[in-house]
Amino acid sequence: MSKIGKQPIKITEGVEIKIEGQLLTAKSGEKSAEVTLPRELKLQMADGIITVERKNETKIAKSLHGLYNRLVANAIEGVKDGFTKELTFSGTGYRAAVSGNEVLLNMGYSHEIKLPIPDGLEAKVVKNSIIISGIDKQVVGQFAAVVRSVRPPEVYKGKGIKYKDEFIKRKAGKTAASK
Repeated sequence: MSKIGKQPIKITEGVEIKIEGQLLTAKSGEKSAEVTLPRELKLQMADGIITVERKNETKIAKSLHGLYNRLVANAIEGVKDGFTKELTFSGTGYRAAVSGNEVLLNMGYSHEIKLPIPDGLEAKVVKNSIIISGIDKQVVGQFAAVVRSVRPPEVYKGKGIKYKDEFIKRKAGKTAASK
């Protein structure tokens, strides 16, 4: 049995769950998220707890068990609290701004980079940090990775875009090596 797959998922207060066949819909106020389960899995709901169970013991069912347990849990957590990723940038002349439905980045290139913000996400810039938030954990993480890939942090001076909690191991330059 999958260690992650057998964990029960507690329905937090204020979240409304509706199960129709293989489709789970989580709602909280205006926010809603859907998870469609494969036919090898089924959902059981009792006393405010959801469990994801396998219909059979095939290899595919076993491999999807833990994944869909976490996807259901993320849908419930996403509509209740949402997910955020914070990126910080540093470097001379590096700037970021949000204009309409785009993130505008000036990261030392000869041109400005415009990244369209995906539907369901919010992005804001506060001083030297970019905050991305939304209800879908995968979409938030993917857009944060796209923003980071514009100018990944370099190891000599630490310039570039990095996650707030990311540690960059710095290297000594040529002058330090020759002494």
